[in-house]
Amino acid sequence: MSKPTVLVTGGAGYIGSHAVLALKDAGYGVVVIDNLVTGFRWAVPQDVPFVQGDIADQALVQATLREHGVQAIMHFAGSVVVPESVENPLKYYNNNSAKTRDLLESVVAVGVPHFIFSSTAATYGIPEESPVRETTPQRPINPYGMSKLMTEYMLRDVAAAHAMNFCALRYFNVAGADPQGRTGQSTAGATHLIKVAVEAALGKRSHVSVFGTDFATPDGTGVRDYIHVSDLAAAHVLALEALIAHPDRNYMLNCGYGRGFSVLEVLDAVDRVTNMTIERRLEGRRAGDPDALISDNSALMAEFPWQPRYADLGQIVDHALAWERKLSDIQKA
Repeated sequence: MSKPTVLVTGGAGYIGSHAVLALKDAGYGVVVIDNLVTGFRWAVPQDVPFVQGDIADQALVQATLREHGVQAIMHFAGSVVVPESVENPLKYYNNNSAKTRDLLESVVAVGVPHFIFSSTAATYGIPEESPVRETTPQRPINPYGMSKLMTEYMLRDVAAAHAMNFCALRYFNVAGADPQGRTGQSTAGATHLIKVAVEAALGKRSHVSVFGTDFATPDGTGVRDYIHVSDLAAAHVLALEALIAHPDRNYMLNCGYGRGFSVLEVLDAVDRVTNMTIERRLEGRRAGDPDALISDNSALMAEFPWQPRYADLGQIVDHALAWERKLSDIQKA
């Protein structure tokens, strides 16, 4: 019995392109829709059908779903820069909430039974507890987190009213790149710490800013739970298998490793991998940054047969660095 076809929205972006590879490697049919505002056409394998368009274009989306016999959606399309969401909240409520509502209308119209959503730990805001559990109150402190939480609510309501089940995966800090060098974080001006650090190591940036040294952490810098993007993509494939196996169940799960590293520990790891010293500039805190944000991933481990393969920080940095070098060659070509 052949495996179903999955539509990956935002499949030309960072996490979406890794999900495409994970689905292909697992034998699923894949089709990608991406408007290429932040994604790259070259990030999608040539043998994967590609539709350039917007998820809010219901005629285009519904035609794509029907043409390819799509049975599941992996939804990554959206905007992801927290400070920008504070400056331009309407962009985020449009791209992340309103357009997802349009996508869901297409899903219901065509009758696609399974939906996997790229959510975020930002829905927790500044959590009351650490590690953060799925039952920790969700109180976003920026429009990015709120726009994602609104989508979680939409999914609950749509799944209750229609023949669809869903999984919302709440990501902690995603990092690294495909171990085979097929794709990686390619966005210009990215704000992810490990991406910024390897850019600095290769001379693409003059320094790395350290925002805040007075947090309630061992070295005073913020602590985050970094998850390798390929381990995250693997969790999406397992989520799809769970939705197919249990059509009456929905899932909302944290995606992280359950341990954290401080900003300085990450920069030390980059120094070790590159055998050089990145310039660090100490700056003030950014508004709303929690001291520590670490996942309790026990529910993910219990629900799915998920075993991290790349949980070593040095390995995450090594893969990010290898991709950054390859990206330089791609950009020169």
